[in-house]
Amino acid sequence: MLSRRDALKRMGAIAAGAAAGTAAACSGESEAGAAEAGAAPGTAAAASMASPIGPIGVQLYTVRAEMTNGVESTLERVAAIGYEEVEFAGYFGHSPTEIREMLARTGLRSPATHIPPNFEVDAWSKILDDSNEIGHEYVVVASIPQSMRSSLDAWRETGAAMSRAGDRARSAGLQYAYHNHDFEFEEMEGRVAFDVFCEESDLEFVKIELDLFWIIHGGQDPIEFMDRWPGRIPLVHVKDRTAGGDMVDVGAGVIDWAGIFEHAENGGVEHFFVEHDTPDGPFRSIEASYEYMRGLRDGAA
Repeated sequence: MLSRRDALKRMGAIAAGAAAGTAAACSGESEAGAAEAGAAPGTAAAASMASPIGPIGVQLYTVRAEMTNGVESTLERVAAIGYEEVEFAGYFGHSPTEIREMLARTGLRSPATHIPPNFEVDAWSKILDDSNEIGHEYVVVASIPQSMRSSLDAWRETGAAMSRAGDRARSAGLQYAYHNHDFEFEEMEGRVAFDVFCEESDLEFVKIELDLFWIIHGGQDPIEFMDRWPGRIPLVHVKDRTAGGDMVDVGAGVIDWAGIFEHAENGGVEHFFVEHDTPDGPFRSIEASYEYMRGLRDGAA
């Protein structure tokens, strides 16, 4: 496995190359010129790769304020942009039946939802029942408290607890998964904490939703991670990053998306969820990210 230092060097080189490509694009054809040529903006760099990108989805946390004001109206706007899939982060007071019906009316699918790390029997049973009612396939733990990650032993215990929860999810016809931030990649006792978690948790019962911003922010290489854990990463969060580490719309940063997505099949990625934690204009942000992802996908087809 790459050391933290080597991973940072590699990602720095990728970022520098992507930044150079962006600068060249800005000095060349305008978006209007690209449209006249029959190509979507941002597709030139991706034209030589066979696209692994399937349906483009969005994590609804990005538009959480809008969800508070109206879930169905938000889903309608998401669908109008062109998104085919959504990942929930709360249902804003609506029942599973109401959510399922909203999805049907808007033509959206919701293969995944974010959930808390709650292993209490009744609460867990309700999560599984609600997820099946809505039509989710994956139940994804969004984050964990400090007590579940304070030491390598804590990570081992967390891996075991999630394996048991994943077994119950599988029995209910669902797949359990864990979503990373950057703290998983801290070194403890000479080991990267997330390596220990992945080794200790059952790879069939506990899948990974790989947040591509946060793994890079944590100093690790997503390509190496996908290659190391083949078939274990059915979902990814696609969120871009400046060279200085700020989160930006997809395509506005320096992450080499074409290079990472070349390895998506190795990881077993099937669902690509665009996200921005703190966008300046949520709908503007998800529309810009969608257009970039669509251009990357269609230009590579």
